[in-house]
Amino acid sequence: MTTTPDAGLRQDRHLATEIPGPLSQALMARKDTAVARGVGTTMPVFAARAAGGVVEDVDGNVLIDLGSGIAVTTVGASAPRVVEAVEQQVREFTHTCFMVTPYEGYVAVAEQLNRLTPGTHEKRSVLFNSGAEAVENAVKIARAATGRSAVVAFDHAYHGRTNLTMALTAKAKPYKHGFGPFAPEVYRAPLSYPFRDGPDVDGGAAARRAIEVIEKQVGPENLAALVIEPIQGEGGFIVPAAGFLPALQEWCRDNGVVFIADEVQTGFARTGAMFASEHEGLVPDLLVSAKGIADGLPLAAVTGRAEIMDAAHAGGLGGTYGGNPLACAAALATIETITADGMIERAREIEALALARLERLRDADPRIGDVRGRGAMLAVELVDPATGAPDAELARSVAAAAHAQGVIVLVCGTYGNVLRFLPPLAISDAQLEDAFDVLAATFTELS
Repeated sequence: MTTTPDAGLRQDRHLATEIPGPLSQALMARKDTAVARGVGTTMPVFAARAAGGVVEDVDGNVLIDLGSGIAVTTVGASAPRVVEAVEQQVREFTHTCFMVTPYEGYVAVAEQLNRLTPGTHEKRSVLFNSGAEAVENAVKIARAATGRSAVVAFDHAYHGRTNLTMALTAKAKPYKHGFGPFAPEVYRAPLSYPFRDGPDVDGGAAARRAIEVIEKQVGPENLAALVIEPIQGEGGFIVPAAGFLPALQEWCRDNGVVFIADEVQTGFARTGAMFASEHEGLVPDLLVSAKGIADGLPLAAVTGRAEIMDAAHAGGLGGTYGGNPLACAAALATIETITADGMIERAREIEALALARLERLRDADPRIGDVRGRGAMLAVELVDPATGAPDAELARSVAAAAHAQGVIVLVCGTYGNVLRFLPPLAISDAQLEDAFDVLAATFTELS
């Protein structure tokens, strides 16, 4: 089987119209009258096709994709193995509900997750629809296993938009503003943020700082779980200082607290490892995955130690659509593609190319305060060069200018001043070089 992109979709950036073109403008007018105002869009264009490293809009503009649908189409939109697997499954059946008449695909995905996630201990998995749903269920499982209720999340965290995961999420706007009250017994601890902590706060010191807050404000005897992203996503692609995460995991182990790694954005080869936890030798008690697990079909999972996962009573976990057969078929094909096509190594190659370009930009432009990330999960933090204060306006301006030139770039960060880069692992070097040429020109123009 080939994994080359759709032969009918050109793989170079091409502007057929100004962005947005007339067809996208007409569709946006329809959206404004049909879709709730609370659903925003990053770009004013409507997609028609996507494959490899590009997205084509309805006006024929071909955009280089540095977003992957927010880290979802990791092996490339419309990846051939995924398309074939879903087409075959849809001909057989689309749904029965695993809790009514189960099917092999769900079991096969669970087996793969149990095999691929860190650690050689006995594991179990359960499948859901979205990352937020999976995070919420991981907390449920931890509470059932420990008999405790409190949960700790971290500064700058993003874990979802359900009531409990909004409580876990740190950023108020746009995720939490006006939607409270939130679920109780959620506490927040300081994260290791090397760029803003400075050189005097290494991973060990940052961990001691967090643990002191947890012990004073919560108490380990009350704490069911600690939930953390190994590399933060929406919070700004923050990579904690070395040693921070292992120290937290050790403290959890010593105190009977469930260590939950939220790998919704970092999982499935994105960071140059199958899971980002592997970079520091972490073996989470529970690991949450979603996004890249099924290359665009809705699927999420909680995988963890059998004795913790089995603490929930029969019927306590599940959902009508959780582990839908089409999504399971897509997940199995995605995992096959990652393995067969060397996607983990490809993520490392992307890191080397992109970091070199971003570091050259930083060396030439003091407004780029930090370059960070792993694999194909990279970011630059933009600041006022005189004060180091976050510069959200510059981030928005750079992103908008890149969009106008046909490059999909996303903004994130607690302060809104981080440009994040999440290209599909199927992207070519030529596409990456062209995209970073556009970014370099944009910074020059905005100087």
